[in-house]
Amino acid sequence: MSEAAARPQGVPERSASGALTRRLRDRISNPWGKPRFLPAFTWLYILWSVVPVLIAIQFSFNAGRSRSTWQGFSLRWYTGDPDLSVLHDPTLRTAMTQSLRLAVLTMLIATPIGLALALGLARWRGRGSGAGNFLMLFPLITPEIVMGSALFLVFTTLFSFVRLGTVAQVLGHVTFSISYVVIVVRGRLFAIGKQYEEAAMDLGASPRQALRMVLLPLLAPAVFASLMIVFAISIDDFVISQFLKGGANSETVPVRIYSNARAAPNPSLNALATVMLFFSMLAITLAVLGHKWLSRNEDKRGGAGAVRDFARLEI
Repeated sequence: MSEAAARPQGVPERSASGALTRRLRDRISNPWGKPRFLPAFTWLYILWSVVPVLIAIQFSFNAGRSRSTWQGFSLRWYTGDPDLSVLHDPTLRTAMTQSLRLAVLTMLIATPIGLALALGLARWRGRGSGAGNFLMLFPLITPEIVMGSALFLVFTTLFSFVRLGTVAQVLGHVTFSISYVVIVVRGRLFAIGKQYEEAAMDLGASPRQALRMVLLPLLAPAVFASLMIVFAISIDDFVISQFLKGGANSETVPVRIYSNARAAPNPSLNALATVMLFFSMLAITLAVLGHKWLSRNEDKRGGAGAVRDFARLEI
């Protein structure tokens, strides 16, 4: 018996196209189903973001001066060219040195201040604590061009003894970097809680000893991650570095790339940007790996281990 004869009378034949349309409609209208288009949009965004960077890196190894036609692999724009390479061009070398100097100084200054501020805000209770926590986040929500222009006016009119240049740039970088340190450290601080400090003080530790011997070792992963994050943010900054630069000696890599790219660009700028990208990615990689390694060691040791170490020292 054929399929048409076996079908009861009055029941319409279901076409394959109708079933496919219904399945597609069910998949799209089901909010709890597996996401179908999100991975595609994610990969499109990644390609849109990464491909231009990869092209710039590629042409930093171009043998010729063209930034659109590949002419062979070479390290000419890094070390080979006697006048225009990153190694031999004094302006590019100065810009890289200035960026690294600012990043290191900002990292060493902003991280301890942010750590102290995070501890203070976490322990602060009472009137004014809410305003203090909000003001801590203010540099994050302030447009960078507003902060840059404000700091420029402060250093040129109010605090005129601070000259534009390295000192002003360091102060500007520290100003907006502290908030990042506070957020990272406070996240770790709230995850730890206060029980380990209280246990150490029950064993006879003073608040200062509990902070130094128990809490700070537990905060080591967040402190290390903050160091690397501040380094990466500072070395990439353009707006504040541009507003607060005092002359050619205080130009950073982003400022140098911006000023040269609008005049007579050559692949040495791609090489300089690649070197800066390397340092930024190295800092972020160290932050992730160092945070994981320190967190794993602290998880094995545990907060109770820090308290036991203090108890053994007291004994």
